[in-house]
Amino acid sequence: MKSARQRKIQEIIENYNVETQAALTEILREQGFNVTQATVSRDIKELGLIKIPTGFNSGKYSKPGEVPLVNLHERTKRLFRDNVTGMDFSENLIIIRTLPGAAQAIASCIDHLDWKEIIGTVAGDDTIFCVVKPKDMIEAVMERFEKLMG
Repeated sequence: MKSARQRKIQEIIENYNVETQAALTEILREQGFNVTQATVSRDIKELGLIKIPTGFNSGKYSKPGEVPLVNLHERTKRLFRDNVTGMDFSENLIIIRTLPGAAQAIASCIDHLDWKEIIGTVAGDDTIFCVVKPKDMIEAVMERFEKLMG
């Protein structure tokens, strides 16, 4: 029963914008599952579902690893403005310093911007290493990052 319910939850979040546990509970009940919100809450945790933004002050449940493309650029700008404390570069590496705890979210946004010059990022708690290729694009990428900071 549990595995069938969890498969149904995954199907539901792929097909509907489910914003709350209560809404997910209601949809499950409509589809014949006798569940409580506490059960749904446990399922969400076990499945590792996360909430992703879908617009201003709204979000939906999603599988981990899915990053919304809607407003990605605006989210990245906001994260840069609010959390980046400094940047520097050497050869083909850009080092981005952030407030504690912000580096991973910013690095994920950078990775999903799909800038062809950026091979990838590595993030700690408050530092991001951003690898740029070819290295002669480093200044152009730095300028784009500075624009994000406003």
